[in-house]
Amino acid sequence: MTQSPNPELDLTISRVIKAPRQVVWSAWTDPASFEQWWVPAPARCRVAQMDLRPGGAFITEISEDGGAFAPHLNACFLAVDEGERIVFTDALAGGWRPTEQAFMTAVITLKDHPQGTDYVATAMHKNPADRTSHEEMGFHDGWGTVIGQLAKLVET
Repeated sequence: MTQSPNPELDLTISRVIKAPRQVVWSAWTDPASFEQWWVPAPARCRVAQMDLRPGGAFITEISEDGGAFAPHLNACFLAVDEGERIVFTDALAGGWRPTEQAFMTAVITLKDHPQGTDYVATAMHKNPADRTSHEEMGFHDGWGTVIGQLAKLVET
């Protein structure tokens, strides 16, 4: 199911990445590759768990100052459509367990493009206040930076 973003609740960012869709998919689904681009540098990411199946855990940690890693994302994959789409939410943890604080559901889509891959990321929120908060936290700059890091990784 493809749904149009709701401008009152959703934030979307897209980019054409000059690499084949399967290469972009691999950078998203291989934990070692994923750690290289998922958080804005110079922060570092560590994948604690990436169980790529509906109901599978998606847990990352972050080190922002070169020190100890801290929790970053505790989420659950809702859909994993090989080479095309990944949907995850922090409303649930692995095994479909509810979390304390739901903030967003993300939909990542990859489509073939004459120059490589059309990459679209949409963050869906439960209310306009969460959407506004995410935007004010720097959604476009942060997610734009990591998509740029992803592109740099796969375009070389």
